[in-house]
Amino acid sequence: QVQLVASGGGLVQPGGSLRLSCAASGSIFSINAMGWYRQPPGKQRELVATITSGGSTNYADSVKGRFTISRDNAKNTVYLQMNSLKPEDTAVYYCNAHIATKLFEYDYWGQGTQVTVSS
Repeated sequence: QVQLVASGGGLVQPGGSLRLSCAASGSIFSINAMGWYRQPPGKQRELVATITSGGSTNYADSVKGRFTISRDNAKNTVYLQMNSLKPEDTAVYYCNAHIATKLFEYDYWGQGTQVTVSS
């Protein structure tokens, strides 16, 4: 069984920073792409950033230059460093990973962590 556990959300003032972490555990053979998505209040879930196993990254236009995604393959962990936060970044943030076990490949999701940007 595979599990993704996210942490690091919270309340921060505009212009502040937060760092999200998401660790994968269980019967993992390999992890391909990992990423972060978010769901603002009353809106659909949207892509924030992704990173391949080789380290190639992709960002939503709204976070380019402010957010940085990274991963530690030895720890099966993906991070999202969020700087210069804006009120419109308020959302529940979900991590995602495409994970291969010995039997199959599947997209797994973390439980979500709340990020609130407000003064």
